[in-house]
Amino acid sequence: MLLTLVIFYLLITIAIGLWAAKRVKNTADFAIAGRHLPLIMIVTTTFATWFGSETVLGIPAKFVNGGLNSVVEDPFGAGTCLILVGLFFASKLYKMTLLTISDYYRERFGRKVEVICSLIIILSYLGWVSAQITALGLVFNVLSGGAIPIPVGMVIGTVSILAYTLFGGMWSVAVTDFIQMIILVVGLFILAVFAGHQAGGFDKVVSLAVSKDMFRFLPEPSFKDVVFFIAAAITMMLGSIPQQDVFQRVMSAKNQSAATKGPVIGGICYILFAFVPMFLVTSALIIMPEQAMTLIKDDPQRVLPTLVLTQMPFVMQVLFFGALLSAIKSTASATLLAPSVTFTENIWRQFRPRQSDKSELKTMRITVLIFSACVCTYAIALQGTSIYEQVSGAYQVTLVGAFVPLAAGLYWKRATTQGAIFSIVLGIVSWLLFLYTPAGEEFPPQLAGVLLAIVGMVVGSLGPQAIKEVHGSHHHVVGVGAN
Repeated sequence: MLLTLVIFYLLITIAIGLWAAKRVKNTADFAIAGRHLPLIMIVTTTFATWFGSETVLGIPAKFVNGGLNSVVEDPFGAGTCLILVGLFFASKLYKMTLLTISDYYRERFGRKVEVICSLIIILSYLGWVSAQITALGLVFNVLSGGAIPIPVGMVIGTVSILAYTLFGGMWSVAVTDFIQMIILVVGLFILAVFAGHQAGGFDKVVSLAVSKDMFRFLPEPSFKDVVFFIAAAITMMLGSIPQQDVFQRVMSAKNQSAATKGPVIGGICYILFAFVPMFLVTSALIIMPEQAMTLIKDDPQRVLPTLVLTQMPFVMQVLFFGALLSAIKSTASATLLAPSVTFTENIWRQFRPRQSDKSELKTMRITVLIFSACVCTYAIALQGTSIYEQVSGAYQVTLVGAFVPLAAGLYWKRATTQGAIFSIVLGIVSWLLFLYTPAGEEFPPQLAGVLLAIVGMVVGSLGPQAIKEVHGSHHHVVGVGAN
């Protein structure tokens, strides 16, 4: 019965997405909803993109094991990222009327940087989207009582998202996000009230969390703990800024005010609302203590689904799985669309420069299809990796490769193309070096990568200018001597 209702819900979202698809007439409609979205939809769609499987399943699993300190990356870093985008990046980028974030790299640093950054951004999506697909597989597996194997669940999930993203692009994503967010917020809120009641009151759950020191946020005051804490915080905080999905939301706004306020409000709501799943998992420790402890050891991502299925009435189960599917689908649809649009606009164009808008729209749709197949295969291959790990790994590559050129390009007039290339190369090489050698155990690879990316940008931009100046003054001295 529950599985039937879930499938019915999937069909309804597909129908709504296809209805929204009628508004797609050209590539701008497909990629950025023709820049028509009001503030409320920018808020719901930024919130929805972030509020995915890792927020409902991944974050609570980490929180129960390590307290607030272990979830600094997401939700704190992730929510702060949206706030920073709204405050420092949205208005500057919105004025430039671009289709993708990679268009910015081309305008500021030229073709080479555009292509390199596009590849980095596309690559980063593999882990993120595969985390959503993994969660969909898990949902179908749990709901069918193991009758649907996880890989088959992943395929069903991918097809259900593709059904509307393929035709409606950003319009379908924004409209379905809006509806899915209402279901998500209402569903999880009612569940939290119910679980709190079952656990003997809100205060009981909070005092359990306090007794287990779950609210400890800051690291131990040792160098190693502090640098790893900072590295975790900036991974999503800065690493998600040069992401196409965030940029698409800014660009889809109907005016500059919505483009700047939307991400800020969305980010604050996200941080606050991410506490609801954490509260639910903590209440599970009181409601079903033995079962919860066993699951935390084996597969903490299953604590919440198990709590709902074994301890709650049918109505609550419908609410939970409706909310969970809303979270996953809204994130997955956005993250399937973003890399596909980037590929068509910034990489494919290098080979087929003069396409009509109609054929470009067709290329975007074909790319969505191919990328979905790749992601589904990747997710099946990665089975067993935690959702939280898949997501955090995805942002490290954009943090070390694409963030510094974006920030320097917008805020430092002396940044040059050479500086951008130096920054990307130095950032990625040092990150990989730390990642695959014992050095990474002493100092976080992504922090090493981003620090050296800054060095690369400064040296690459100022170095040639300094050499020219030295060269110029040398010539001048020689000239004076000759006189």
